[in-house]
Amino acid sequence: MNQNVKNVMLFLVVLVLVVVLWNWVTTTRAATQEIPFSEFLDRVDKGQVSEVLIRGEEILGRSQQAPPRPFGQRPYEFITYSPGYPDLVKALREKGVKIKAEPPSQGSFWTGLISWLPFLLLLGMWWVFFRQMQMGGNKALAFGKSRARMLTPDQKRVTFKDVAGVDEAKEELQEIIEFLKNPQKFAKLGGKIPKGVLLMGPPGTGKTLLAKAVAGEAEVPFFSISGSDFVEMFVGVGASRVRDLFEQGKKNAPCIIFIDEIDAVGRHRGAGLGGGHDEREQTLNALLVEMDGFESNEG
Repeated sequence: MNQNVKNVMLFLVVLVLVVVLWNWVTTTRAATQEIPFSEFLDRVDKGQVSEVLIRGEEILGRSQQAPPRPFGQRPYEFITYSPGYPDLVKALREKGVKIKAEPPSQGSFWTGLISWLPFLLLLGMWWVFFRQMQMGGNKALAFGKSRARMLTPDQKRVTFKDVAGVDEAKEELQEIIEFLKNPQKFAKLGGKIPKGVLLMGPPGTGKTLLAKAVAGEAEVPFFSISGSDFVEMFVGVGASRVRDLFEQGKKNAPCIIFIDEIDAVGRHRGAGLGGGHDEREQTLNALLVEMDGFESNEG
């Protein structure tokens, strides 16, 4: 069964249990009727009360002809509150009423547990879904993470031998390969690598293959992502993914980050509607900041 279907079924089962238990708790509480103290005295005088429980100022009572109470309900039918009547116990004993007493602070353990049960169930349900989100069952927490695919040198390598033609482009990219292979030599001479390389051409001319060949020749990791993966309906997600992508690149340096179809975010800055900042402009700004933030000996 699909994991999402299991999650929905679990949520529905827990929700039904919470509703049933909450309905049971409210029904149990409502089953005890509150009556005035004067009516309670009238019932005692008429001999209609068989048993009472005195808990401070609270008085719980049971009638003589009361039917058996359903499971889960209090054994007392009515409740009233004493205004400090001094002869109450004497009047009850004269009528043969069974008297019980409890401290005001004492309550039923099960009553307290039932009152807390809906909250505990909701807390447990939240914890289960939070754990599933952390374990990858839900990608909501990874919304701002980069979707780049990483190709390591141990996997199938692509070299310049796999790229036919474009000899001029290969020659221009030799400097990038040399820097990735031996960055210390360039650092000693004070050399600076270009912040990026823009590959232009019609679709199907081998731009992606050429970028993979550079990574294969230099034997460095290759990160590939599409420019459309940065643009979302939520503002700030694209910029967050750019920062996460370059953070992964720094952890695996030296490496190559290849952004395909970069024209999805490429545009003239400040050209938003009304001069405002939209999602594409924030993504482009984050990309330029990350590229400019690279030091001369990083790649």
